Amino acid sequence: MRTTSLAGGGMLIGFNLFQACKPKVTLEPPVDLSQLDYKDFNAFIKIAENGVVTIFSPNPEIGQGVKTSMPMIIAEELEVAWKNVHVVQGKLDQQNFQRQVAGGSQSIRFGWDALRQTGATAKQMLVNAAAARWGVEASECTVSEGVITSPTGETLGYGEVVTEASNLEVPEDVSLKEPKDYKIIGQETPNVDIDEIITGQPLFGLDYKPEGMVYAAVVRPPAFGQQLKTFDASKAKTMPGVIDVVTIGEKARKLIEAQPNVGGILSTSDKVVVIAASTWQAFKAKEAIQAEWEDDERMESTADHDQELNSLLDGKEFNTMREDGNVDKAFAEADKVLERTYEAPFLPHNCLEPMNFYADITDAKVHLVGPIQTPAWKAGAVAAMLDRKPEEIELEMTRQGGGFGRRLYGDFVLEAAEISDKIRKPVKVVYTREDDMNDGIYRMALKYRIKAGIKDGKVTAYHLKEAAVNSNMYGLIPNFFPAGAIENYKVDVAAYKSNITTGAWRAPYTNFLAFAEQSFFDELAEFMEVDKIQLRVDLLKQVDAAADERIQYSPERMLKVIDMAVEKSGWGTKPGNVYQGFVNYYCHNSHVAEVADVEIENGKPVVKKITCVVDCGIVVNPLGAKNQAEGGVVDGVGHSMFGDLSFEDGKPMATNFDRYRLIRMKEAPEVEVHFVENELSPTGLGEPTLPPAGGAIANALKAATGNRLYQQPFSKNPELLIPGKKELIG
Repeated sequence: MRTTSLAGGGMLIGFNLFQACKPKVTLEPPVDLSQLDYKDFNAFIKIAENGVVTIFSPNPEIGQGVKTSMPMIIAEELEVAWKNVHVVQGKLDQQNFQRQVAGGSQSIRFGWDALRQTGATAKQMLVNAAAARWGVEASECTVSEGVITSPTGETLGYGEVVTEASNLEVPEDVSLKEPKDYKIIGQETPNVDIDEIITGQPLFGLDYKPEGMVYAAVVRPPAFGQQLKTFDASKAKTMPGVIDVVTIGEKARKLIEAQPNVGGILSTSDKVVVIAASTWQAFKAKEAIQAEWEDDERMESTADHDQELNSLLDGKEFNTMREDGNVDKAFAEADKVLERTYEAPFLPHNCLEPMNFYADITDAKVHLVGPIQTPAWKAGAVAAMLDRKPEEIELEMTRQGGGFGRRLYGDFVLEAAEISDKIRKPVKVVYTREDDMNDGIYRMALKYRIKAGIKDGKVTAYHLKEAAVNSNMYGLIPNFFPAGAIENYKVDVAAYKSNITTGAWRAPYTNFLAFAEQSFFDELAEFMEVDKIQLRVDLLKQVDAAADERIQYSPERMLKVIDMAVEKSGWGTKPGNVYQGFVNYYCHNSHVAEVADVEIENGKPVVKKITCVVDCGIVVNPLGAKNQAEGGVVDGVGHSMFGDLSFEDGKPMATNFDRYRLIRMKEAPEVEVHFVENELSPTGLGEPTLPPAGGAIANALKAATGNRLYQQPFSKNPELLIPGKKELIG
């Protein structure tokens, strides 16, 4: 296929050259249609003369389903039958696609309008071509499943007019379908990769094995703050399959110095790299490397972090992110004050597919392949590290066996590139599980202190303090609920700088803040002797979002999910042996309410069911959406109950699943998901159901045991999970 680079982004319609049939018309082969700029990113479309449509999905697929749902949006407006659509993962293309990122639950939200416009524009051009052939007005023609019908009943398939359409002017204004007319959007659609997944066909980064590729296993510092002193590789070099043993680090240090924001995820230490013919041979030889390390920075421990975070909360050095009214004055005048502190540990990501990436560096090109959530960012970093031109970088994305934020950073991409550049062979870096957990980019340890003042039976003051390792909540979070609901409201943050690398972990900050705030609201209602849900409803009714443009959430939409959750969960109507906990939360542009059901079995509380109600606007693929919502809930339950990673002298105390506790399948509760039906544009879904889960089960556990939980994981204080035990405060 012949294509032309599009400076402003665009759309491509052409024949699939793998089809054996010849064109029925004698025009030139398909060419670039236009220079359409759809702002965030654009879709490429190929149409074969038999009517089969190939749609390129531009964004990384990490299990959130965009490789299915994004093409569904295009196909809907293109008016083709989904059975005739073939989906292909797009490569990194910074000329024709924008925001090729899997992060923040934003892919569908940002792509919605652009993808619809792409499909609708392509359809209109095809109709215009058919109308011109028939000599009729395009408005007199109809389209159904890729077949255009004239006013007199003649028909033409898209494939029969695609070449003519490619030579027409691009219409500036096209009509988009009304939601009531959708045939694909809103239908339960299986994952486009499901057959390959369940039959073990190559899809993931670990599956990519071009001829001539070698494998690399990397010996990294065993603790944060250490540097390589010396090493002995003599035994490793004699082992079967070992090709070479080299060191890397020089180019990484140059990147760290030149671009600290990019290189900050990298160790400044040299690393020892075993090059071998297979992963097993590389891993075994790596174990034979005798390396000596020396301390270069402070060797930090969890006890240090705990002390530092407490000092921050007790201190006066904060960055104020939002302040309404006069909090200090309101507290001074309050009849009663409630204050609680909540604590969370570091967490690893533990993607099912360990980190890996392929690189082939030659004088002519830089070819990168693998699982990465931020392909453009990493391509730019590789270019900077290797002193190459950006246009020399070719990056292909594979399907990813989990991301959760870990694959945003791509330290493994930079390692692969530096290794290939040194050995000048195509190479794949593969982490072991121990590598993955020992040299991670973790969810930071953090603490929240929440204080509320009550005057004349109403909440008049609210002060939220955050103390976190390395970084603080992003700027929109202080404008989530209860911002705007309380006259005197303040959010303060402070951070402790650590040499342990931290970063985004599924639903950054809100993954723990939701538990802290929603547990606090439950306790606040008890403190005020008012109904727990009614307290939230009363606060929401005080919000005037139209008068405060900073407010991120919709009180009306939040009230709707609350009402539906109460109804669907049977709130307050369950038998006496069922203890319920309620949460409502907003994040990633979506509104969620969850109710947890807990029962006592053999003297211990068991989470039996979570009822989850979500308002994420139009649901593109209900099947995929349900999977996302269920997965988020189970993830939230598991990590709040069990997730815990501590450090001793810079070293993680768990490097595999023998010591790091994940939720078991038998422990996963039933998850019942309901979506609010409306015709509003889609919002995020990959993350919003996770944050409320911890708060819902904490509130249900309080109902079941009488004990409040202030520290995650909840299993860390087993005495609080025994019914009838005395409540522990603080």
